[in-house]
Amino acid sequence: MEESMLQEMFAERIGGNRFGKDTQIYKFEKIKRAKRAASAANPGVELIDMGVGEPDDMAFPSVVEAMKKEVEKWENRIYADNGISDFKEAVVRYMKSLYGVELDADTEVCHAIGSKSALSLLPACFINPGDATIITIPGYPVLGTWTSYLGGEVIKLPLLEKNGFMPDLDSLTPEQCKKAKLLYLNYPNNPTGASATPEFFAKAIEFAKKNNILIVSDAAYAPLNFKGKPLSILSLPGAKDVAVELHSMSKGFNMTGWRLSWVCGNALAVKAFATVKDNADSGQFIAIQKAAIAALDDQEAITPAISEKYQRRLTSMVDTLKKIGFNAKVPAGSFYLYVEAPKAASDGTQFATGEDFSQWLIHNKLISTVPWDDAGRYVRFSATFVARGGDAAEKAVLDEFSRRLADVKFIF
Repeated sequence: MEESMLQEMFAERIGGNRFGKDTQIYKFEKIKRAKRAASAANPGVELIDMGVGEPDDMAFPSVVEAMKKEVEKWENRIYADNGISDFKEAVVRYMKSLYGVELDADTEVCHAIGSKSALSLLPACFINPGDATIITIPGYPVLGTWTSYLGGEVIKLPLLEKNGFMPDLDSLTPEQCKKAKLLYLNYPNNPTGASATPEFFAKAIEFAKKNNILIVSDAAYAPLNFKGKPLSILSLPGAKDVAVELHSMSKGFNMTGWRLSWVCGNALAVKAFATVKDNADSGQFIAIQKAAIAALDDQEAITPAISEKYQRRLTSMVDTLKKIGFNAKVPAGSFYLYVEAPKAASDGTQFATGEDFSQWLIHNKLISTVPWDDAGRYVRFSATFVARGGDAAEKAVLDEFSRRLADVKFIF
């Protein structure tokens, strides 16, 4: 078959003339294939999917009802551009109520079509070829991916258990600090579940000021906090000088597919983001923004209930894993449980990597997880498994999870 002329036209950022020819399989594709194979080999046995990183439930009824009303309004049909003022004002109320953060709706808030979209656009505001973005690993790669697309360098800081899964900013060299323009932080963290402390955020702010770096704080999981009050970096003195923060309607409001988030903080950085965004999209559907207002203004009735559910599930999962030898602990936040993978199973099966163990769990126990081998051999269990039918269905899934692992012995 004759090769398409396009093969020589692809940009180097996506592989150049090698695009589409890479035989390496992405880990999430491996998981999908393993799930299909395990289900085919075990007909009638339901796979327990603890790899999904999104809420298992719908938006709350009050939010759905608000959406139904707003979607019928003639005035909501038009482009939203950089967001409606009512949504920005609701964000200001929410940030003040939950985090104690004062914001100016006109200059310090801009909506986005999901945090992923915001993370893909922010590098275009700051990164020139040769500049660098500091990201933490394991973690969400989008800010780093787009930095590379723009000719920038990605500096990776490992999140290690011995450091409480906080990055060691002091390990960066003077050359790296000089080159860096952006520092990505994500707390509560995906995948580790660790939460930042005020002391860590204060140190990060000091580091950013010293080195002229903008902190991009991804706070998508911030409302899902199990210890103390949810924390925003913007509540710390001096944060607005060096930081923007991303918040989302996805994790804390069960609105993942609605695709709505916001960037807030440093006014000049928010203005830059809005400028780039204005050339990338025409805003999220106004009815969705108005439904989100109902959610934000009712957060005290919504988010704590969601958070309690995940904490309850994680506690049960930890109890099960501890019984079979894992050093598992309920995380400080998020809906993830991040544990070191065993070296082997008692039947002689060896696990050289977290991915090896994850694949074994799928094929042998029909339990799906996500492996992370960026900074040690780990797997991530998610408490967002589907359990439609209320508390009884949830208990049934957790009981089955425990039963499937009851006869296993691992070597750590």
